[in-house]
Amino acid sequence: MGIADRIDLNGLLIFAAVAEAGGFTAAADRLGIAKAKVSIEIGRLETQLGISLLSRTTRRVALTEAGHTLYAECVPRLRGIEDALAQLGSPSAELNGTLRIGCTVDHAVQALGRVVAEFAARHPRLHIELRTSDQVVDLVEEGLDVSFRMGWLRDSSMRALKLSDFAQYIVASPDYLARAGQPLHPEELARHEWIALSLLPTPLTWSFTHVDGESCSVRTRGHLRADSAAALRALLEGGAGISALDQFSARPAIDSGRLVRVLPDWTPPGGGLYAVYAPGRHQPAHARQFVDFYRHRLQQRIEQCFGTLAPTKSAATPG
Repeated sequence: MGIADRIDLNGLLIFAAVAEAGGFTAAADRLGIAKAKVSIEIGRLETQLGISLLSRTTRRVALTEAGHTLYAECVPRLRGIEDALAQLGSPSAELNGTLRIGCTVDHAVQALGRVVAEFAARHPRLHIELRTSDQVVDLVEEGLDVSFRMGWLRDSSMRALKLSDFAQYIVASPDYLARAGQPLHPEELARHEWIALSLLPTPLTWSFTHVDGESCSVRTRGHLRADSAAALRALLEGGAGISALDQFSARPAIDSGRLVRVLPDWTPPGGGLYAVYAPGRHQPAHARQFVDFYRHRLQQRIEQCFGTLAPTKSAATPG
């Protein structure tokens, strides 16, 4: 009898719940069973496999390297079985279960939150957790089905779908420009107070391309840094300096007059908005449907605010 024949799938489901909830008590609450039952099943699974899946401390439970491997390889397949059974048992294909979505605080406030609300109203049996963080999180460790990230992805282990491209604008408040003057060429940014976004790999070095094809590179300076687009926008609106802001964050402030776009004929590098899935072969049905729904709403918003942009590729796995 092989090891697969001895493994109880319920044990794997309980293991997945512990991995996603971050502890035995939280997993027990999620599953509606006793904490002792969770502990027994995890112990039995570790004994059957002959490996330690979880490291336990007085403060938290974390996956071991073997636990990460098991979660990445087996749990997506379990979710696929659950999705298939749900589809068979629900001819109307009404979504149920729990969908866990990650994004930055700013993105949730500006765009994603209202789309999640609309999607939730369409699928009342689906539980949705919207988790926000301005730092890049581990999808497996956090138990996320999908995360939305803006910028330039470099983790090739992630499976990513590009939803949209975005441009960046050089912006400052009217008060700052009245004090410091408005730059007419990117090289003049070197004498301005640049507010750096610390999430970028080189937040003080920028390249620009003019509409006629000319290009240049500028090393900026400044004593202020921010670790999110929301914090950066607040500093800019407060007149603290000048910086680059993605078009989605910048547009409302420009339209209201709180910020002014400068150097409009010079373009800094753009980026992309991605739906990112954890490694593995299976993408949960409710995550795929939400991503498709959000992509449609996103394109509608882009066309309303910025006009029609060049279509993005349907899929991408950035390196």
